[in-house]
Order: sequence, then structure tokens, then C-alpha cells
Amino acid sequence: QLVESGGGLVQAGGSLTLSCAASGSINDMGWYRQAPRKQREFVASITRGGSTNYADTVKGRFTISRDNAKNTVSLQMNSLKPEDTAVYYCNQAPPMAYWGQGTQVTVSS
Repeated sequence: QLVESGGGLVQAGGSLTLSCAASGSINDMGWYRQAPRKQREFVASITRGGSTNYADTVKGRFTISRDNAKNTVSLQMNSLKPEDTAVYYCNQAPPMAYWGQGTQVTVSS
């Protein structure tokens, strides 16, 4: 089970940190997002060893990290833009069929 948290309403240019708590040990993990009327898309991923990958749209602004001892994955989001508004989900990378409820991020202009 994966539980996302940390979303909210923030002004453009602001920051948020999302957290994902897993009920067991985690492998390669990723953050994904789905904006209204759009398909879910990849945001960032991190391997168990700590290697990271980012979508071009968030590169340089978002940072993914993990704590293997706590089975958590985080996403630090800086310089947020209105186009970052979406429901954010964590999942394995590549993702499993099961998705959690996600956490809403809304960036106002």
C-alpha cells in the first residue's frame, strides 16, 4: 500500500514537499501526476540505489529522494508553476496497476 501526502494550495514560485509512505520495502519508485483532462504522466523516479531521473518539465525544480529504512519516498517541488497543478501519485517505476488516492497540488498564478 502506498499513501501520498503533502499536497496543498500554493502560489506560483512557491514550494511543497510530497511524501509517500509504503507498507513494506520499496524498489525503484516514481512520482507521477495527472492534471485535469490529461493523461497521467511521469514526473520523477529513483532507484533503490539512489539514481534519479526527471521529466524535462520538472528538471531543475523538483528533487526526488528516498529513505529505504523508513520505506518512504519524497518529492521536493520548488519554483512551482500553475501547470504543475495536478493530482500527484507515487508508485513503483515502472508503475504497478494499483494506484493510491494521490495528493492534490494546486498552484495559483
